[in-house]
Amino acid sequence: MQYRKLGRSDLAVSEIALGSWLTYGGGVPRERAEACVRRAFDEGINFFDTANVYALGAAESFLGAALAGVPRDRYVLATKVYFPMSPQDQGLSAAQIAKQLDASLRRLRVDHVDLYQCHRYDERTPLEETMAALTRAVEQGKTRYVGFSEWSPDQIRAALALPGARFVSSQPQYSLLWRSPEEEVFPLCAREGIGNIVWSPLGQGVLTGKYRPGHPPPADSRAASEAMGGFLQKRLDEHVLAGVQRLRPIAAELGLTLPELALAWVLRRSEVTAAIIGASRPEQVTENVRASGVKLDAAVLARIDQALA
Repeated sequence: MQYRKLGRSDLAVSEIALGSWLTYGGGVPRERAEACVRRAFDEGINFFDTANVYALGAAESFLGAALAGVPRDRYVLATKVYFPMSPQDQGLSAAQIAKQLDASLRRLRVDHVDLYQCHRYDERTPLEETMAALTRAVEQGKTRYVGFSEWSPDQIRAALALPGARFVSSQPQYSLLWRSPEEEVFPLCAREGIGNIVWSPLGQGVLTGKYRPGHPPPADSRAASEAMGGFLQKRLDEHVLAGVQRLRPIAAELGLTLPELALAWVLRRSEVTAAIIGASRPEQVTENVRASGVKLDAAVLARIDQALA
């Protein structure tokens, strides 16, 4: 496992991070979820990402229990705030940040998190109020650093212009199938000392190759479920799926699986600190970790782009 420094912070995090969206605290049986966390440590993963809204707190509670016996300095813990925990509890007001952070700490069974992230931008709360509340959380020792997810360049710049705690992390969606951060977010973050922890690096499973053109989604896949069908539908285009299949020989020549190739492609960018994976089985953790340290030369990158064109 390779490690990278997260922005201007002093956090050294594994290039592969273990996430918990749609998996732990609900989607994956507890014994298997615990096995995934154990395997993550075995493979050198030290970075765990969650959010208060994942399974409405159950993901945090699961991680709190799973990490309870692990020395606190052995892992980096990140969570998020913004989405509704109830009709009355949502957003990035000062009151909500204070309330939700305390609730997250209780569920996670820790006295602080290493990274507290704004899950989205809150148009209803003055940015000054949000940043002041995040600054207080840092001053109180409840989080070491703060970050954001899916903010626009203008929103990022506005936050950086305010006094107080500075963002050290961005969490954008980024993959072979979704490259928009390359245009503005990555260059801005590089200039400002902000590391990118990317989510959905496997395109919600499309880049694993399990969805094949001309075939229905596997019965046990996310795309087959009603909840995920709409989210994934735009990526199940026949041309996209055919392009993913054209990546197979490229990966095979390099001795990689498709997920390893997709993760190595994401990690080729110096602006990317870590890629968040979701795993329902320990073997998936091991496979994804093998992408750490893989180098892709210019010729391979050109072949990848041609395959997906």
